[in-house]
Amino acid sequence: MTTTIARDWLTRLSDGLEHRADLSGLFAGECYWRDVVAFTGDLRTFAAEAVPAELAARQPEVKATGFRLAPGRVEPREVERAGVPSIEAIFEFELGIGRGAGVVRLVPGPDGVHVARNLFTSLDELSGHPERVGANRPVGQADSSKFDGPNWLDRRTEAVAYADHDPQVLIVGAGQSGLALAARLGQLDVDALVIDVHERPGDNWRKRYHALTLHNAVWLNDMPYMPFPQTWPVFLPKDKLAGWFESYVDAMEINFWGGATFEHAAFDERTGTWRARIRRAGGERELRPRHIVLATGVSGIPFIPEVAGLSDFDGTVLHSAAYTGGAEYAGRRAIIVGTGNSAHDIAQDLHANGAEVTMVQHAPTTVVSVDPSAALADAAYLTAPALEDSDIIGLSVPYPDLVTDSKALAARMKELDADLVAGLERAGYRTDYGEDETGYQMKFMRRGGGYYLDVGCAGLIISGEVRLLPIADTAGFTAGGLRLTDGSLAEADLVVLATGFQPQQESVRRLLGDEVADAVGPIWGYDEEGEVRNMWRPTAQRGLWFSAGNFQMCRTYSKVLALQLRRALDEAG
Repeated sequence: MTTTIARDWLTRLSDGLEHRADLSGLFAGECYWRDVVAFTGDLRTFAAEAVPAELAARQPEVKATGFRLAPGRVEPREVERAGVPSIEAIFEFELGIGRGAGVVRLVPGPDGVHVARNLFTSLDELSGHPERVGANRPVGQADSSKFDGPNWLDRRTEAVAYADHDPQVLIVGAGQSGLALAARLGQLDVDALVIDVHERPGDNWRKRYHALTLHNAVWLNDMPYMPFPQTWPVFLPKDKLAGWFESYVDAMEINFWGGATFEHAAFDERTGTWRARIRRAGGERELRPRHIVLATGVSGIPFIPEVAGLSDFDGTVLHSAAYTGGAEYAGRRAIIVGTGNSAHDIAQDLHANGAEVTMVQHAPTTVVSVDPSAALADAAYLTAPALEDSDIIGLSVPYPDLVTDSKALAARMKELDADLVAGLERAGYRTDYGEDETGYQMKFMRRGGGYYLDVGCAGLIISGEVRLLPIADTAGFTAGGLRLTDGSLAEADLVVLATGFQPQQESVRRLLGDEVADAVGPIWGYDEEGEVRNMWRPTAQRGLWFSAGNFQMCRTYSKVLALQLRRALDEAG
């Protein structure tokens, strides 16, 4: 029955678009349509009466036809999303430029005929550019039947050198975002170069503090085309992940320059290319890519706040980004300013190494247990048997429903973590669940921080093994430590500023200049439609793109961005 209902609705949509009929009868009064590149060439969300009007207005240009259930995907089924029971189906369709994929959620209309409460459409493949995977994989004939001239390694060495040509796309940053995008572009025959200030792929994880592990489950974190081995632990140690990144660069034939600093770039309107200065050990090189992608993460330049008296402090001062481990601080005293994820992990690491640790809390923090609460969030994402299906379903959720689901999930976490949070509050720690009770995931999407996934530090705070100071009880630093308002001194040898990072817009300002930064505007956080600002989508600066996020977001949106870059290159000729 669910299959018949879904198939019937898709047929009605396809016929309505083809004959330019009134589409309003296909949609619920309160409906949302999220489009990712297929109809709008952008990431857009429309609501209510705007949905049928926008679909009809864009149809003459996009030529969407043949809406049908997607073979090989999860069958249409009854689900509950945002508290509303519906029939959910994954479908595919044709476009003038290629093939699309989408998700629809259907509810009974006033007359009993099902209408769409949610519609999601996305560009899935460009004509002439199928991903070189599966049946489309290369034959390797150049190596299997040709014995003279350069072999595979010779060609790879030449490609990475860029001695006589420029990359079409320059990706700045070799974390999960940059590498996932480069892998996607490679399968679309786009010449992309990834650069990073670190020498080796994975160094952005390898060089972080000694005890670091990922805080979410491995099965959510697969990279495109290469899932992690099923023998791997649920929570990945940083060095294991770093080694995987290095292997990934080799296996996916990603062109990578390590020890490369992106100095500056300026766009040449006449040629439609960037003049990008890259500094390496051998000197400076200018590249002329058509597109630059800043894939340096949600965080940008470390934020160093004005802290009263800190310049008078005689000990060591580090930003959390520069912290690598606590072994050298055994038996010494450390003060950590901040209570986000990094602050707690550093506190726990220092404590484990025998340091006396004090944390200073400035603002309320969302604290969530890794198990069961964060595990519940991970499980909530896996709504289909195959990760590929869960990914498209995850992309399909419009912002208002995302808020509703986040509130429900946060409420359940509050129940599960009641004892943990009560213990923290008894210790003087201030907690919250976000400005609208939507929890830590929405905090990440809106501001990039303000939460902690607890792997043990909360217990240290509750027991008093890690001391907690509210910012209101502090009067400023002196040579020997942190003076408190009661006149006492919290002595310290080390101060770690776990104070976060400046907005990405400031990184743009430093690298590309004020004019570009002001034109682009804020990066990350949601716009008025509930789309992430300037991320994986065209910006006000031609040829400039951004990519960031957790592993799941980098896996899914890397394809979204790669298809846009491939299309832009085709249009440029």
